[in-house]
Amino acid sequence: MSKYDDPSDANEKQLIEQRDSPSVDSVRNLGNDNVTARLANPLQGVPHDKLMVQAARFAREHGLGHLENEFQKGALVAQDPDAFESLTQLDEADKAILRRELTHRWHQPFQLYYMVILCSLAAAVQGMDESVINGANLFFAPQFGIDPNSHDANAGRNQWLLGLVNSAPYFCCGLVSCWLTHPLNQWLGRRGTICLTAFISFATCIWQGATNSWRHLFVARLVLGFGIGPKSSTVPVYAAECAPPVIRGALVMMWQMWTAFGIMMGNVMDLAFYHVPDKHNIKGLNWRLMLGSAGVPALVVMAQVYFCPESPRWLISKGRYEDAYNSLLRFRNNPIQAARDLYYIHVLLEAEKEIETGRNLFIELFTVARNRRAVLASNILTFMQQFCGVNVIAYYSSNIFSESGFNPIQSLLASFGFGLINWLFAFPAVYTIDTFGRRNLLLTTFPLMAIFLLMTGFAFWIPEGNGRLAVVALGIYLYGMAYSPGEGPVPFTYAAEAYPLHVRDVGMSLSTATLWFFNAVVAITFPRLLGAFRPQGAFGWYAAWNVVGFILILLFVPETKALSLEELDQVFSVPTRKHAVYQVKALPRNIKKYILRMEVEEVEPLYEHERVQREKERERKGEKERVGVV
Repeated sequence: MSKYDDPSDANEKQLIEQRDSPSVDSVRNLGNDNVTARLANPLQGVPHDKLMVQAARFAREHGLGHLENEFQKGALVAQDPDAFESLTQLDEADKAILRRELTHRWHQPFQLYYMVILCSLAAAVQGMDESVINGANLFFAPQFGIDPNSHDANAGRNQWLLGLVNSAPYFCCGLVSCWLTHPLNQWLGRRGTICLTAFISFATCIWQGATNSWRHLFVARLVLGFGIGPKSSTVPVYAAECAPPVIRGALVMMWQMWTAFGIMMGNVMDLAFYHVPDKHNIKGLNWRLMLGSAGVPALVVMAQVYFCPESPRWLISKGRYEDAYNSLLRFRNNPIQAARDLYYIHVLLEAEKEIETGRNLFIELFTVARNRRAVLASNILTFMQQFCGVNVIAYYSSNIFSESGFNPIQSLLASFGFGLINWLFAFPAVYTIDTFGRRNLLLTTFPLMAIFLLMTGFAFWIPEGNGRLAVVALGIYLYGMAYSPGEGPVPFTYAAEAYPLHVRDVGMSLSTATLWFFNAVVAITFPRLLGAFRPQGAFGWYAAWNVVGFILILLFVPETKALSLEELDQVFSVPTRKHAVYQVKALPRNIKKYILRMEVEEVEPLYEHERVQREKERERKGEKERVGVV
């Protein structure tokens, strides 16, 4: 029985009413390792009349008294989003709006799509920051005396130094700049952080083009990390906090899709400036223009960002409820939707305050069980995004293609092909990430990536010629087709939604720091790995990591598709051991059903929301059968 059904305890009743946050105990229990997935919506169990009183008081207390009716309706819908048809307090127009939200999920306000364009362009800046170095490697390395292909005693030293220059921004991200995300967001907000980091990207791209030694270039790229790290943490969170749940995954994954576009455009810039001759006293004008070109779209982001509303969740965390409502109103089709989401965010924030211990938020990531599971799952994905091997291709494909027999311009053209495939094959994930699911995409694509990396590496045993060129290019392109709809978009989407709001900035900082640190490890080691193990061993190493990634995802990464940011609590309240054992037992059944296409019995759902959904489907099926009989 809910606390709200027991009128005998007047003091408790009064306390709950004052907090406007029922069932806080259910959220407080997140710190207990023995909690189950039955973590309810904090509004569940509240009588409708009481809920309407609380919603009206909430509206008055936060300067929104003229919208009492909207907040009363919104609170009722938030209590059980699937049961709005039975609410007598809603008129037919209200129900039509809520029906359309489910049946026309892509019918969203222009402002929401404008925000998506901003986040996509910020991602493109990121992709160009990463990939323009690919073509520049062919020119600045010999000019600065660190040619990795030099056939002398310095070859090993040069391979390490080239890796050091390439990896500089990512070491900065992993060790320093990602950890600035939380203070920057607290001080400047989501929009301010995006604007500042875009300016740093612009300034350091120009700086890279003016360097005169590998040491100078290393320093410039190190500072570039301050533009990459906080931006990569903030933009996906901003998109996740503004998007409605039904398309949140698709919108947040735009980050990775347009990062892939930026990587492709970096390859385009490498090709565009390849033949630019030196002018006067400027040596290496072509590679300088390649590196500087990535700064141009950053200026557009700076000009665009303040035409978007601030994140409503961030505004609520600052007590700016009226601004938060106006922000949501611009991101939703109707006031009832804005009121529903605002009230629900408020309730969850109040509940989360009850579990705040006053300790360091970073420590809470590991001492609170719900947070710890989100850390484990998110960091498995961000780690594997690097050790799946994609960035050895993104950063060094020109060197790889050159070693397989291409000339420099052919190597850049082949690299452009990889960038194009990486972008185009991210589009299917826009539709599948919220239907097929994050976890299923990963479990499907990791085995394929392992196979195609082995194919690429083993191709170097083919005698030099067109046969080797064809198989190397085919292997890399097939790998890109598998990576782009799976491990490409999922990690940032997953990390942006996995953490509770009060530790979201710190959690996202940890996940992106993990990503960029291991990005740096990959970037600094691959030239030497390629020299020592040859392509066969280097690609075989990353193929093996893809097998490891499949096992880790199977055991430790739960599904998060189509759940509200707050309702994810029930997913991450399932103990890790219980989740792993369940998945091991379910694996043979899933192989029979989805691969062998056999008829198998349904297994008991692991999560409460799955159980409820299955029961509703059975009820609908039974109703249809009864109607058919009649």
